[in-house]
Parts: sequence; C-alpha cells; structure tokens
Amino acid sequence: MVSAQEECAGKILKEATMACKKVNSLLILSPRANSLIDQIMDHPRTEVTRPNIIWIFGDQHPWHALGCNGNADVKTPNIDALAAVGVNFVNAVAGYPLCCPFRGALFTGKYPHKVVPGHQYQLDPAERTIAHAFNDAGYATAYFGKWHLDGFQEQHGNVAKHVVPPGRRGGFQQWTGYENNNAQWDTWVHGGEGDTAFQYKLPDYETDCLTRLLIEYIKNVGKKGADGNPDSPQLPPFFAVLSVQPPHNPYFAPEEYMERHFDLDTLTLAPKPLHFRENVPPIAAFREEIARDLAGAYAMIEDLDWNVGRVLDTLAASGLAKQTTIIFFSDHGDMHGSHGQQRKTSPYNESIRVPFIIGNAGDALSRREGVGSPTPTGRPGAANRRSDAMMNHVDIAPTTLGLCGIPVPAAMEGTDFSDHVREGYDNPKDPDSAYLQSVIPTGHYDCVDKPWRGIITRDGWKYVCFEGIEWLMFNLNVDPFELQNLAHNFKHNKEKKRLNAALAAWIERTDDEFQLPDLEAREKLNKEIAR
Repeated sequence: MVSAQEECAGKILKEATMACKKVNSLLILSPRANSLIDQIMDHPRTEVTRPNIIWIFGDQHPWHALGCNGNADVKTPNIDALAAVGVNFVNAVAGYPLCCPFRGALFTGKYPHKVVPGHQYQLDPAERTIAHAFNDAGYATAYFGKWHLDGFQEQHGNVAKHVVPPGRRGGFQQWTGYENNNAQWDTWVHGGEGDTAFQYKLPDYETDCLTRLLIEYIKNVGKKGADGNPDSPQLPPFFAVLSVQPPHNPYFAPEEYMERHFDLDTLTLAPKPLHFRENVPPIAAFREEIARDLAGAYAMIEDLDWNVGRVLDTLAASGLAKQTTIIFFSDHGDMHGSHGQQRKTSPYNESIRVPFIIGNAGDALSRREGVGSPTPTGRPGAANRRSDAMMNHVDIAPTTLGLCGIPVPAAMEGTDFSDHVREGYDNPKDPDSAYLQSVIPTGHYDCVDKPWRGIITRDGWKYVCFEGIEWLMFNLNVDPFELQNLAHNFKHNKEKKRLNAALAAWIERTDDEFQLPDLEAREKLNKEIAR
C-alpha cells in the first residue's frame, strides 16, 4: 500500500518536473520547481522501482551491421556489451522500411497507413504518443535529434532550418531537434518556445553533438539523488530519446573512424578485406561503389557505437546506470547492393531487418570492462539471450511502457513484448508473424516504385504481393539470403495459399486496404490448363 505521505511526495515530484524550464538546451529548474524540491526534503524517499529508459536509434542501420550480429567488418564493443547482458531481438523488423512512416508507428503504436502513410506526411498533432503516456505516469521526457514527422515538403524550401512548432513535437517535455537533414556537419537544431525558443548550428559532427546534448540532460537528472545517500531527494525517472541521421547516406564520419576503412591520402579503400553479402551481384563497377558506401557506413556505425559508450559512462558517473534500460534500434535497414538494390523501401531482409537490443546500462558497463559476472543479478532479463519474437515498429512503444509497468494505451495496436526481457519466457499469444507495408512509394531513386504488402513469419517464411499479384516468397530457413523466389512456382501453391490467407488476415485486422491475388481462381485456371 502507498501511504498518504508517499502519495503526496509523488505528486510533488511530478509537479516539480512539470515546472522545469528549457534554456539553451539544458534543463533548468525554475524557482517554483526548486521550492517544490525543497518540500520533498520533508517527505521520506520512496524506493525507485521504475527504470529510466533511453532509446538510441540511427537511420538506415541494417540488422547485420553489428559485431554482436556476426559482422567482422565493423567494431561495436559498446553495443555488443549491451547485447551480451540483455536481449537481442533477432527477428525485429521495420514493417514499413522508410523513415517517416516508421517514426509515426514508433511513437503512436499505430500502423503507418493510419498515421503517417508515406514520405513527408505529417503526424497529426492530436495523436497521443508514447511521450504522453510517460508524462501521465510521472516520468520526465526528452527528445534529441531527427524528428521527420512534421510533413515539411523539401522541394519547397530548406528543410534543415525548418522549425517544428511546439505543438507538433510529440508531447515531449523537452525537445531539441530538427525535421530532416542529410549533411552531418551542417545540422541545425531548435527547440523551446516563446522567450526560450532557440535555433543554432551544431558545432561538429551530428552524432557526437546530439549525444552531448543527451549527456548534459543525464548529468542534470543525476544531480539529485546521485550521491548514494538514502535521504537525498530524487527526481522522477526519465524517458529520453536520441535519434541520429547516421548511418544514413551520405556515408561519412569523423576522420578517426573513416581512416579505419579508407586511406585518406589517396581516398581509396583501406587494404583490408571487406565482405559483401552473398546476394550482392558480382558486377565489378557496382561492387566498387557498394564497397565505398559500406566502408563509410561502417565508419558511421563505429562512431555511433563510441557515442553509446559515452552515454554508458555518463550514466555511471551520474549514479544512474543500474536503474537505466537502454533500447538500441534503427528505423530501417539499407540494401547496400543486395539483389542489385540500394537504400530502402524494399521488403528484402537487408531493408526490413533492424537491430533491436534491450539491456541494462550498468550491466553493459561491467561487461565492457570485464568486471564481475556477465549475468545480471537483481535486475530483469537474461544475459546474452536472443529472442525470436516478431518485434515490429508498432510493438516498440507498448514494449517500452511494459518494461516500466505503465499500462499500454488502448489506441496502441502493437504487442507488449516486455515479458521476453523481464521474465525470459515465450508467450503463446504473441504474434506468429509481422505485417510489412509500403503504402505510398516515395519516387526516389533506388527505391521500389510500387505499393506492396507482405508478412514475415516466425516459422521462417516471407511472402510479399503487389496489387493483385504475388511478388516474392522465400523459405528463409534454407534460403536466408532470399535467392530462390518461390512465388511463381505452382509446386509451392499450398504454402503460398497459407501465407496469402495470413496476409489477408493482417490487412483485415489493421483496417488496411489492398487487393491480394485471387489464388483460388488461379489454381482453378491452372488445373483446367493442365487437363
């Protein structure tokens, strides 16, 4: 039971958090907030059971581009340490492998066709997001980085300096970001409102500078209750997001990371092996281009990994590591030459599969430094565990809320997979497949130019259709690089009918609209022809 005194203290903490003001990208307590904090000293401190949560995600980072996921060409010791002590969701997908739709689904827990159906579509300001749920639960919320949900039409002006109005920032109490930008050394961020509004150019490489903003936020939060004194007042837990553009093209990183993969004097690739995936066509000129892109992307990922390490170190120095859960993921992958394609919007695995790792920051630090047991004790989760749950974009918000014991809003359509982290068990009611979509094609080069729908199943199948006709079908159990398309082989019609029915069920369940092929009519026609 919560005592009246504890309830009062909780209300004061929440009011103090809401009284915070944003000045020059740092969280500054107003006189009213400081007065409220002083009041807390008269109340006993209650045990903190709800974790801090940090989302860290890049843009266009494929699942396989991490050391912990088997890639020897990229060094990611900090992310690997997080995976080693946490849970690596190896089946995680970006159900719509495109920035804006993914982000709409990420923050609302709703499928893209209901909130952000395509590139440069605006998220309705009336939509409630995960930030609202955390706010209501008494958390402090903060966002740093790329937003790309305000619907700015880039053909009409300079998106880099576009200002997202306060009412369209997803409900975060503190927000420092930008709409979109693909120039990592020319990034303008903004935030605040009214007299505290600001906009300025980041002084250095985007990932490094945005991480610095998150670090300052963590340091400020850690000022209260970080001294280990059980009588110290403590601010509420926080939910913070770091969203960076790298490793999205153009593929450039700070020099110290580029020189690991390039001879910077001659601007040629470093003389070390670079491994292509087995489905990259052996066309010399094409592979040469892809090799340069890959090397640059790996440099960007290694810089991102270094910044994950900076966050871990700051959490430790602030006394917050043991009570902070980090969730690392990406908004979609990058084809990097597989099947002769580049970039995104494709249903192939290189485009849809994303890293998704949940781990405790304190345990990750111990693992990285080789201190203590690799198995976390006293905290949820099992060390170095791989989950095959079908994690999709709509599931991230419900799962995050579930980790904190916060009820998932009824409007969120995704699944709460937090039990896979907390208790390490498999729920038989979990979805056995994930729904894949491209609702409105972007028209960009190197992207699929037709709408499509598909599913990927837990038992290792993928099935994708264009309007009225099947397109792709793979048995991933024996064909992980998707080299043998079974969609147009009548020999596999029974399996195709099963997958087509499952896809139809997803379309109906999500109130989507899409015409699937009539396989029954096709089968009847084939039988008549065969007579």
